[in-house]
Amino acid sequence: MKRIYLIFAFLAATVLGFSTVPSRAAAAAIIVAAGSAGDGQVTQQLADNNDSNDDDEKRTPEQKMQDRFPQPVRVGDLLGLPVLDYNDSTIGYVHEVVRSPQGKIFLIVPYSAHFGWARTEWGKRPVAVPIEVVAILARQLDALDMSRDDFDKAPTWKPSQGQRIPSDEKTLIALARR
Repeated sequence: MKRIYLIFAFLAATVLGFSTVPSRAAAAAIIVAAGSAGDGQVTQQLADNNDSNDDDEKRTPEQKMQDRFPQPVRVGDLLGLPVLDYNDSTIGYVHEVVRSPQGKIFLIVPYSAHFGWARTEWGKRPVAVPIEVVAILARQLDALDMSRDDFDKAPTWKPSQGQRIPSDEKTLIALARR
């Protein structure tokens, strides 16, 4: 009987247009709708998912990047790629790739809160985006661990803060999937 409720809940979620990655509330709603709230295994699985989300918040961007199967990429291939937020809105385009004196790699993205989609740099300020917080998905970069609020709060990058990496040099970048 529970299986029928679970199938019904899955079909309802599909028809209602839940995203491919349901939120905690949507996942809890599906479990409750399936009549599985009393099932110890499902309850434990939901608790384990919540624990993994808590652990995810404690991990550094470098640790998260290692779980995303970093692959070598030519720096020149990153130039001009759009950087998208979680809603697939364009934040900006990669203008250059730099290395800080500490050895960290940053993507320099001209940023404006309202005109990220425009390829011009006019009216935008350069923001240094750590390469660990983005992942490549086809011919775009997803800002996975850096929200628009983080872009708003980020300091303006100055050329004295890093040295441009040559276009033919390779670096590692995480992979994204949908």
